[in-house]
Amino acid sequence: MDASLQQVADPTLAEMGKNLKEAMTMLEDTQRRTEEENGKKLLSGDIPGPLQGSGQDMASILQLVQNLMHGDEDEEPPSTRIQNIGEQGHIALLGHSLGAYISTLDKEKLRKLTTRILSDTTLWLCRIFRYENGCAYFHEEEREGLAKICRLAIHSRYEDFVVDGFNVLYNKKPVIYLSAAARPGLGQYLCNQLGLPFPCLSRVPCNTMFGSQHQMDVALLEKLIKDDIERGKLPLLLVANAGTAAVGHTDKIGRLKELCEQYGMWLHVEGVNLATLALGYVSSSVLAATKCDSMTLTLGPWLGLPAVPAVTLYKHDDPALTLVAGLTSNKPADKLRALPLWLSLQYLGLDGIVERIKHACQLSQRLQESLKKVNHIKILVEGELSSPVVVFGFFQGPPGSDPVPKAVSPPNMAPPAVGRERNSCDALNRWLGEQLKQLAPACGLTVMDLELEGVCLRFSPVMTAAGLGTRGEDVDQLVACIRSRLPVLTCTLQLREEFKQEVTGTAGLLYVDDPTWPGVGVVRYEHANDDKNSLKPDPEGDKIHAGLLKKLNELESDLTFKMGPEYKSMKSCIYIGMASEDTDVSELVETIAVTAREIEENSRLLENMTEVVRKGIQEAQVQLQKANEERLLEEGVLRQIPVVGSVLNWFSPVQPSQKGRTFNLTAGSLESTEHTYVYKVQGTGVTPPQTPSGTRTKPRLPGQKPFKRSLRGSDAVSETSSVSHIEELEKMEQLTGEPGQEGPEAHRPAAQPGAPTPQEAEQTGTFQDRAQRPEGDRPQVEEPENLR
Repeated sequence: MDASLQQVADPTLAEMGKNLKEAMTMLEDTQRRTEEENGKKLLSGDIPGPLQGSGQDMASILQLVQNLMHGDEDEEPPSTRIQNIGEQGHIALLGHSLGAYISTLDKEKLRKLTTRILSDTTLWLCRIFRYENGCAYFHEEEREGLAKICRLAIHSRYEDFVVDGFNVLYNKKPVIYLSAAARPGLGQYLCNQLGLPFPCLSRVPCNTMFGSQHQMDVALLEKLIKDDIERGKLPLLLVANAGTAAVGHTDKIGRLKELCEQYGMWLHVEGVNLATLALGYVSSSVLAATKCDSMTLTLGPWLGLPAVPAVTLYKHDDPALTLVAGLTSNKPADKLRALPLWLSLQYLGLDGIVERIKHACQLSQRLQESLKKVNHIKILVEGELSSPVVVFGFFQGPPGSDPVPKAVSPPNMAPPAVGRERNSCDALNRWLGEQLKQLAPACGLTVMDLELEGVCLRFSPVMTAAGLGTRGEDVDQLVACIRSRLPVLTCTLQLREEFKQEVTGTAGLLYVDDPTWPGVGVVRYEHANDDKNSLKPDPEGDKIHAGLLKKLNELESDLTFKMGPEYKSMKSCIYIGMASEDTDVSELVETIAVTAREIEENSRLLENMTEVVRKGIQEAQVQLQKANEERLLEEGVLRQIPVVGSVLNWFSPVQPSQKGRTFNLTAGSLESTEHTYVYKVQGTGVTPPQTPSGTRTKPRLPGQKPFKRSLRGSDAVSETSSVSHIEELEKMEQLTGEPGQEGPEAHRPAAQPGAPTPQEAEQTGTFQDRAQRPEGDRPQVEEPENLR
């Protein structure tokens, strides 16, 4: 590119291209260094400061710009970071700088240049997308072109609108028809831009019986048009979709064109499938869009070009009306909007444009063919062979079953059960989408919620592949990531019922049915003062659950634990995340119950100790006051007189007895300090009782994490090491099963939670003697250190 810049005769243009190349190189190199040095955070420059009087050089200004662009990059998700753009992106950015330079030319040169740029770009786009004899309007906002088309339709149908204004519209209200599958907010935007009330919008439902359920119902549209005509309204414009915003389905544009010609309506088409008009083979449904009155093209995402305008192609013979509607302008600055696109189209060429769109369609077909071979993954919206959009999701049930819940539930399944299954599937698909977006960011997946299908994933390479640089290997990686996450999804579904049964059968735990949570389940610990029927906040329960969450996270297991409000309640509970096949649900539930019970007992012990200390202090004050009164009676009244008491004490001194009180925290009793002063030794008091433990730690293999089943044939442990470890486990079991215990009694649960039985205490002593471990104050059975 440097050699080509040297051949430019205009030194200003050459210098502009060189500066732009250097600036983009500096910004991209700085971004690359920032990604490599994650530990270093750039200085924040978002605090406004005074303007320097001496000015700054270009390098300092660009450094400030890159600090503002990447200063808080560590706090943002990776998906929000700026993407590296290629040389075609530099060409598009050069168009904006070049437009500012061209605007300084004299009026005649500027008029000729802008007219040439506008006519060339319009001709190229009309030929590429098969729209003959069309005009082009370039706009920054995608919906702005449709708003201008609506103004043109109003001026065309209401001849006196320029003179009488909205009085003409009041006498005969216009109606704009939109599909129910149109992009959200489009109707409200049109009404705000045109100054029309919302009743001027008519939303046409999609098919319910025949055809795609994301296509406009043509028969119902015709009925709505006839009804509006009978009410004295004027059908003005119809917005059709060649690729809906959600699933990429195309309306029956040929039949809609016939209706528009019959009732004198304007037909406007938009959608992602319009990009396929540039290919050699185009489906008949999309090809019918070339006969419409106008269409909107978003070339920036399709071709991966930054900062290029959208284009609305239209056909109209009256230049005066197009000028009044704002579709044409005599200002050179408005015509220069096409300059970045004019440069980019020349750089890519016809073959480059077709190749990018064709590559995106091939990626879509590749993903469709791969997903058909994956169990439990269903392409939710099918029937559009020409659509480059793939919508899929995970569903519950055997392969081949229908993943879409019907409007009418089966006789043996109640409607709440259908809704619960729908919410559960939505939660799993939402979790799967977030995982895939992190594992395969180059595919540009989108998580969306459809009215009928629920939460699903959308892959639209026409809109994302050119900007993200998606390749066929990225699609294969996406499929591999889906396959790797399927076992987690299926195992989580299988363990949910087991988790519910374990929680239901465990005292002190309450199972919370929250179908919106994608994990194993939700559980809440019911403490002694818990009011089950009250929805008021529970501070004591919140404290117990906070401590329980901290304890569970300290175990460093593969499960994720979160704390949040109970479903439709204000009480805290523990949310347990996705699980694998070897998850031991019984151990998990037992650990939750025992840990929560210990936290509650410790909290209650602390509260009791506080009360005991308070009462002990009060009792000590009473006894000290009583002792003081006894001392006064013993010494007599004369000794309390200042002068007489001194003389009396000199002739007959009194042997003082040092008496005090000490509070024994272990025994919770008040004792005298006389023993301490006599023998110069502080009393040891009563030996504190042993702290009971409510569970026994299960022996684990080296490297085995909590809540995992001990699979002796597991691949996680090598064959040579697993044999020796299994032998050690067998020895361990023999040690814990010595004489003095009966077989069935050795594993019988304790009568009270947290208190060991005498057999367990004897078993503990036997094991500690054999294992030669000095930790005699722990009554539970501990495995040797190398088996933890």
